[in-house]
Amino acid sequence: MYEGALQNLVDELGRLPGIGPKSAQRIAFHLLQVDDADARRLAATIARVRDTVTTCTTCFNVSEQPTCRVCRDERRDPTVLCVVEEARDVVAIERTREFAGRYHVLGGALSPIDGVGPDQLHVGELMARLDGGEVTEVILATNPNASGEATASFLTRSLEGRGLRVTRLASGLPVGGDLDYADEVTLSRAFAGRREA
Repeated sequence: MYEGALQNLVDELGRLPGIGPKSAQRIAFHLLQVDDADARRLAATIARVRDTVTTCTTCFNVSEQPTCRVCRDERRDPTVLCVVEEARDVVAIERTREFAGRYHVLGGALSPIDGVGPDQLHVGELMARLDGGEVTEVILATNPNASGEATASFLTRSLEGRGLRVTRLASGLPVGGDLDYADEVTLSRAFAGRREA
């Protein structure tokens, strides 16, 4: 549609998750209109992130140091380990300010159709962490979709016989949601996870 560098920018922006063709075009034109210093700062920030951000050697969260800030925080409870699919899930849980334990980032979810099995995830590293004997509870906080459910089921079976308390995050109706918009699985989980009023 456009030529040269502008079309290349639109194409590259369109490859980002959640950015469709129209959004890519709007962002590209916005970048053309911002101050030169702002555009160069954005480019430098992207390059710096690619050069400095890596994964934590303990939990596989994102970090600029060998271990992430959660693993370095001695105030965190080392006996409770929350297993999540991606590093962005750590951020979502941390925003709640409800969890004070440690994390383990799998790096995805099981998906045989996409060729993702346990060997492509950080499952082996999880089992090695649990062999240390410090962890007493594992919270499986995978996404409530087919891949996340399969991953949680696989991990539940893999953790049997280790003497650990294995829990799942409760799932149910969102605040502000309407019952008639909820699917059957969500409603059944809401009933199963009900508590005293």
